[in-house]
Amino acid sequence: MQSKNIDPQAKTVRITYVRSAIGYDKTQKGTVRALGLRRLGQTVERANSAAVRGMIDSIGHLVEVEVSN
Repeated sequence: MQSKNIDPQAKTVRITYVRSAIGYDKTQKGTVRALGLRRLGQTVERANSAAVRGMIDSIGHLVEVEVSN
């Protein structure tokens, strides 16, 4: 899911790591780690900020995103 679909008014987003970063460059692997994701299937909740939405844009093919309030 691209962050374009995330409501900017939402307070938090739930990010689930669903696809391995093996075979992708170090910057994408670093972004996965920066979001606090370590294992496949892990879900984290992060504040809905411009920085987090930018990270989601760069690794949107590796994660699923849900908006939560």
